[in-house]
Amino acid sequence: MRQELLSLPKGLAEEVSKNLVMVARLIDEDPEQAYAYSRIALRLASRVAAVREAAGFAAYATQKYSEALAEFRAAKRMTGSVELWPVMADCERGLGRPERALAMAGEPEVQKLDKAGQVEMRLVAAGARRDQGQLEAAIVTLQSPELASSSVQPWTARLRYAYADALLAAGREDEAREWFGKTLEADKEGATDASDRLAELDGVEFLDAAVDIADEDDEDEDQDPAEVAAAERASDVAEYYDEDDEEYEPLEESEADFDVTDEVAVVDDDDEGDDEDADQGKA
Repeated sequence: MRQELLSLPKGLAEEVSKNLVMVARLIDEDPEQAYAYSRIALRLASRVAAVREAAGFAAYATQKYSEALAEFRAAKRMTGSVELWPVMADCERGLGRPERALAMAGEPEVQKLDKAGQVEMRLVAAGARRDQGQLEAAIVTLQSPELASSSVQPWTARLRYAYADALLAAGREDEAREWFGKTLEADKEGATDASDRLAELDGVEFLDAAVDIADEDDEDEDQDPAEVAAAERASDVAEYYDEDDEEYEPLEESEADFDVTDEVAVVDDDDEGDDEDADQGKA
């Protein structure tokens, strides 16, 4: 990318570079914002292949598949590289054209891909089969030496996950559970939700603790403060006094039901002195 930007004037190259950095930084957490930065870079340097590729991925992340496909095609023309072939095929899927994605899976370009690219193309082809309702064909498409290998590669978790998901969709639950487990073994970074899928298959239900706490807080806000205080006092009584205990002595009603809002008589020091003098005078 740096080499490509060198063809631009220095100031322009720096501006384009800043926008491309923001695209890379935001594309996962804020795709729409990344897309906005990619449009700026594209407006500044549309003849740079790296810019067209970045714009394609930003459009792809926001499901603008037609736009993404156009940018990927432009980048491919500029570089002559076939590395974008799988994602271009997936754009065809996104546009509702799985048959075109399958046709691309059979093109000579696939043979020029590296191992990671070929695995990606297999994933796209399996997805296209599922788009057409061909579940068993999708399962067969994913069956490969890469799937059977015990070594863990960057693509292993995704490949195993896709296979497990296809098995589950086909009603082969026991096999799906096995492969979700194998996915979990390979997914050290938690890129998939294999653990959640396994829990669902085993009937384990997770409760959202944060939601429960928020609900309790809402309930507390709706209660009358005096009622809350009374409930807390009652709880204290129940905690420290056990009716089954022989030494249990219930609190007097006046103590248990004491209200902090009751009026308390305040004796002024001067008044107290006057009262004492009056008493002595009487004596």
